[in-house]
Order: sequence, then C-alpha cells, then structure tokens
Amino acid sequence: MLLIGKSTLAATVAWVISYNLLNAQSPAFAPFSAVLIMQVTVYQSVVQSLRYVGAVAAGVAVQAALGFLAGPDVLTFVLVAAVALTIGRWPALGAQRSQVATAAFFAFSTYSAATSNTEKITQLGQIILLVLIGCGVGVLVNLAVFPPMRYRSAEYGIRTLAHALCDLVSDVYPALRDGDLDRERTEQWRSRAARAEGLITQARSGLRTAQESQYYNPRRLLRRYRSPSSFEGYASVMEALERTLYQMASLTRSLDRWREDREDREDREDENRESAGRGGDDGEDEDREGAATPVDEAQRSFLACYARFLESISAIASVLAELAEESLTDQARELCRLADEAQRCREQVADEAERQGLPLTDPGRPYGVLVVEATRLMEEFQHTCDVIQHQVDS
Repeated sequence: MLLIGKSTLAATVAWVISYNLLNAQSPAFAPFSAVLIMQVTVYQSVVQSLRYVGAVAAGVAVQAALGFLAGPDVLTFVLVAAVALTIGRWPALGAQRSQVATAAFFAFSTYSAATSNTEKITQLGQIILLVLIGCGVGVLVNLAVFPPMRYRSAEYGIRTLAHALCDLVSDVYPALRDGDLDRERTEQWRSRAARAEGLITQARSGLRTAQESQYYNPRRLLRRYRSPSSFEGYASVMEALERTLYQMASLTRSLDRWREDREDREDREDENRESAGRGGDDGEDEDREGAATPVDEAQRSFLACYARFLESISAIASVLAELAEESLTDQARELCRLADEAQRCREQVADEAERQGLPLTDPGRPYGVLVVEATRLMEEFQHTCDVIQHQVDS
C-alpha cells in the first residue's frame, strides 16, 4: 500500500510538471518513468533510474542519428529497430534493456510527426527531459516519503531456512529412533530437502534487500536502525544455514539409497531361498514395498543414538526460527547451551559406532556417511552459534 501511494504521488507530480508547466507533447513519459523506477529501496530506485535514463538516451540517439541520415521511411525504421535491439542486449542496462527499443520506437513516431528539423530536435530532446523529470521525481518521493528500511527481511530469510530445517529434522529423528525407514518416508525426506534448497534464493534476496535499504537512506542515521555489522552477522548465519540444508539433503539421499539397497538385497535373498526350496510360507514377504525395514540390534542402537543427535540439532534450529535482534542476547545464551548438548550427542554417535563395531568404511552401509554428516552438521551449527554470540558481544 505504501509503494502504491508513493507511486501515485510521484506519477501525479511528474504529470503536473510535464503537462501543466512544460506543456509537453508527450507528457506521459514523465509519470511513466516515475512509476517505473519506484523500487522497494532508495538504492534500487537510483540504480534503475540511471539504467533507464541510459537506455532511453541510447534509443533516442539511435533514432536521431539514423533519422537525420536516412529520413523517416520504412528502411530507417528497420535499421533503428535492429540497432536498438542490439544495444538492448547490453548487460549493463540490466532490467531496463528493453527500454532502448521502446524509446527508439517512440522517438521514431515523434520524429515522423514533426514538420521541421528544429521541431524534430526539440521533440527528441523533450523525451529525454521528461524521462529525467520522471526519474528525479520518483527518486525524491521515494527518498522523502517514508524511505523503506527492509531490515526485517534479513531475519525473515533466516527464519524461513531455520523453519524448513527444523521441520525436516523433526520428522527424521523419530523415524530413525523407531527404525522405521520405509520407502514413502525416505523419498519424502529427500523431496523436502530438495525443495528446501529452493528457499535459499529467497533468503539471499531478502538479505540483499535489507543491505540495500541502508544505501542513500536518511533513516539509517537514526540510532535505532541496524549497523552494517548486523547484516554481516546475518549473512554469516544464513550461509551456515544454507550449508546445513545441503548437508541434510546429502543425509536424506544417503538414507534413501540405503533403504533401496537393503530392499534390493533382501529381495535377492528371498529369490535365492525360493530357488533353493528354503523359502518361507507362501505370501510371507508379499507387499514388501512400503513396509518398515528391519534392523538388527547394533543398527538400532546406533540409529537411536543418531536420532538423539538430530533431536538436539532440531532444538537449535527451532531457536533460530525465532531469531530476533531484540532478544538476541537471551537467544545467544540458549544457542550456546544447546550447541554444547548437541556436541555431546555427536560424540556419542561416534563412540556408539565404534562400540558396536559398525563397518564405517563399507560404501554399501550408511554408518560412515552418517558419522561424517553429523560432524559437518555440528560444525555448521557451532559456527552459527559462535557468530550470533560474537554479534552480541560486539
């Protein structure tokens, strides 16, 4: 609603200047430009203004050069279109690249309607002037009327990633504790981990918007707004959460592949028993798909220990999902306590694997991978907690 209101105000002011004061032939260029460059941050408004003015100036220059050389005929229009579209491929113009051709076409129309060379030059210059007026009004309105400070988007990005991580881990550890690794569960974990990775782009965009909202913004001078170091801390936390999500995706893939290998191995054993006449009762193993994969006692003990580790990780993620600068001191203290507990649980995972004599180097078994993933997960969460504690201390 604020952006709509500011865009309406900027468009109205630009129209009054271009239509009432300048009596321009094409006054709509000014309000159109004012609305086009109205962005969620002042920084983006300035950047888009510069790119838009550059694109329009390039389009008008192409028309002026070719128009005066060849005249306003169809062949000239073909040349104008080709050159403008070629310039529009320039990456430096960003999202405003298409405006090169748009400006050139409008300039061609204006040029064709003019009756004298003086009028043609005046009308083409007026297009650039109207664009400058519109962009200037848009930037000034965005700067003067509640300039946006989108610092909350940095917290929202971290919370989104932490929520996704917490929800996934909270589903995995009860199943590991119960030894319930059926096909539907492991495939769902793998799919959810892949979808969670898609949230990373949104989180990065939110952080980038939060950082950009400080540039050229007079409100950043107020002490209640965050310093750049706050966003640096958020960036470090977000990067750690990103790596953690990738680790969880790797872990879920390992569990899913292990379940597939176990089912394939058990199917082969059943076929061998049947071919040797030593199979069980008819129908004993029918509809194996979707059934829980049995585990022996050593495996069960290890998986239960691993579930406790993931449960401790879930507790850390749940705190990160409520991260707020206002309560960061208490949250940092809680995160440090939970990180110490998770570290003890991780050590128990390694000790349990060694105590049970599990084949950690067997590529067909997940134990070695799970131990490695536990170490990596713990490293990322410990780093996250250290960053937040450092932010509080500083």
